[in-house]
Amino acid sequence: MLTLKTSLTLLLCGVMLVVGPTSCKNGNNNDPVNPGPTRTLVKSTLVGEYSQADLRSRFTGVSSLFQVFIRNDIRVYRIEYNTTNSDGKPIRASGALLVPVGSGVQNRALPLLSLQHGTIQNDNDAPSNYQSGSEAYTFGSVFASQGYIISAPDYIGYGASKDLPHPYEHNKSLASASLDMLRASREFIADNNLNWDKRLFVAGYSEGGYATMALQKKIEEETNGEFNLVASSCGAGAYDKSAFMREIINNRTSGVGFINRLYVWVLTTYDRIYGLNRPATYYFKPPYAAQVTANNANTNINVSLNTTFTDSFKAAVNNNTDQAFLKAVQENDIHDWKPRTPTRLYHGDADDTVFYLNSVNAYEAMQKRGATNVELKTLRGANHATGIIGFITGTYEFFGGVQ
Repeated sequence: MLTLKTSLTLLLCGVMLVVGPTSCKNGNNNDPVNPGPTRTLVKSTLVGEYSQADLRSRFTGVSSLFQVFIRNDIRVYRIEYNTTNSDGKPIRASGALLVPVGSGVQNRALPLLSLQHGTIQNDNDAPSNYQSGSEAYTFGSVFASQGYIISAPDYIGYGASKDLPHPYEHNKSLASASLDMLRASREFIADNNLNWDKRLFVAGYSEGGYATMALQKKIEEETNGEFNLVASSCGAGAYDKSAFMREIINNRTSGVGFINRLYVWVLTTYDRIYGLNRPATYYFKPPYAAQVTANNANTNINVSLNTTFTDSFKAAVNNNTDQAFLKAVQENDIHDWKPRTPTRLYHGDADDTVFYLNSVNAYEAMQKRGATNVELKTLRGANHATGIIGFITGTYEFFGGVQ
């Protein structure tokens, strides 16, 4: 649920890009790699070809040391593909596909990495637009230059589907948009005779962490070995929506405006997607109801959000009488299942945006179900912003060690 700023992203690239993808081995998941059910790719467009010199030129001044981590040229493509919206209707979505090229990779089979981005509120930051503020442009490009083929979905609401509202933190549409982007990427790889080693890695932080877990769950439970998923790294996602929601409704939070906007965005998204269609006055007291009605996800509320909810709404949640709302939230819980793929959950224990309880609850629920390959990596003292460094350094070490 965090917008990753360019300056911080640049920092992350240099701190940890010391572990590249390992040689092509099958990993710990022995499921067969089977073709997808239907063709998903609609079209692809070359965005640009970027030499190592081009990539290094993005890192100047204090970030110039990051230039040493650029190892290969890359090509970037805008991919358009068929998927479904949150209402089940077919739509066209988009994403970026980053491909390492040159003598350093020409004789190597390369792994595929699905990189789910964090919260964005500007279409310019969508991966397929490949602008300087996007994760794909910065650390995504460095990942690619290290030897990963990068599949970076825009999600619904950005890129080719920018005229639709983004289904913020809605697990099913995040998972399906990301999975269909992977299918389109696989078709592009086959069409262009790219050398893929058939391994798939998945990773993301914040909304990207939530989207990554939703994608992993869908791949493991619904695709019957379609992909050889070998490792998943999920950072600071809101996996236990029900517990997280009750914390926000009942307890004091940071009261920071941009954080509250994210919580309001989730609430109004679920209200829309699940057909609750309630007026803001059902959820919020004056004057906050009018602000939410006028601004939706751009509402700037600078007090603890629990003080803005109506007493009747809070009572309906706490007494379990608002079953429609509670069901909508529960349908987006993705913490309580048994992953087969080696999985790491990274989270700062001082995170005041997406509370640490989300990863703790996920880890404990997975342990109770008998998962033996899930690790909780607590980032001591880290908040939502500072935890990104530990997530990315850990992810590189994790992925680099997969054999």
